[in-house]
Amino acid sequence: MRNWLKTQRNKRNLTQEEVAKLSDISRSFYTHIEAGTKTPSVEVAKKIAKTLGFEWTLFFENHCSLKEQNTA
Repeated sequence: MRNWLKTQRNKRNLTQEEVAKLSDISRSFYTHIEAGTKTPSVEVAKKIAKTLGFEWTLFFENHCSLKEQNTA
């Protein structure tokens, strides 16, 4: 689970549905990204980061989920 992503979303009092809509992606895809079961493309990472107000490169640093670490 990407707890840091959930924290960013909660700081802005947004639901997963709202973040997905504002980022122009499906709610299902956003849910998978937040859960750590999918990794966003650079384009999608930039959209989510813009929506939530953080640097998009966080998705590609060592803050990945355990699931991602185990498949690397």
